[in-house]
Amino acid sequence: MVTKLVIVDYGAGNLRSVAKALERIGYPASVTGDPQEVVEAQGVILPGVGSSGAAMRALEERGLVEPLRRVAVQGVPLFGVCLGMQLLLDTSEEDPRPCLGIVPGSVVRLPSSVKVPHMGWNQVNLLRKHPVFYNVPSGSYFYFVHSFYAEPEDISVVAGATDYGTTFCSVLAKDNLVATQFHPEKSGPVGLRLYENFVRLMVLRGVRQSWR
Repeated sequence: MVTKLVIVDYGAGNLRSVAKALERIGYPASVTGDPQEVVEAQGVILPGVGSSGAAMRALEERGLVEPLRRVAVQGVPLFGVCLGMQLLLDTSEEDPRPCLGIVPGSVVRLPSSVKVPHMGWNQVNLLRKHPVFYNVPSGSYFYFVHSFYAEPEDISVVAGATDYGTTFCSVLAKDNLVATQFHPEKSGPVGLRLYENFVRLMVLRGVRQSWR
């Protein structure tokens, strides 16, 4: 059984680097902006760079907002990367346009006491267990490029935290949802391991579905 993984193309993402990372772990994905392909996928990666307002406008214009909400509700494994993580929340200080509203909470700007954007390597301290962290040590370094960060209402979904002027949520994980403020595809072997673990979650879910 082949489990279909898609990378959502809405014109605002680091698509090729994510696709190449998945190829390196032996699991190529389909890069698509087709809403139907997203709905039919068994795993979805939502990357992103740029502003939340422009990204949401692009998702709306391509008819991708409801498909993304639908796969999240249906339990399809969904991985948000950088801006893709922020878009999962309700609102952002960056723009008044509402985000996807999949995870209750808001996106806020990093404090003015530090250089913004936060760019470069930083540690992620794991706060709770989740299968996506298999063989990923707490305190591992990942690559960040961002000016805003997610503040979920439910702190139990904050699975990893990073210090930069403040302690912020750098990993969000709950059930089928995983999201990172950093870029796994730019973070070397430990970043690839996160993608490997996500693919395992997706494949296991597909196997369970096939036996129902």
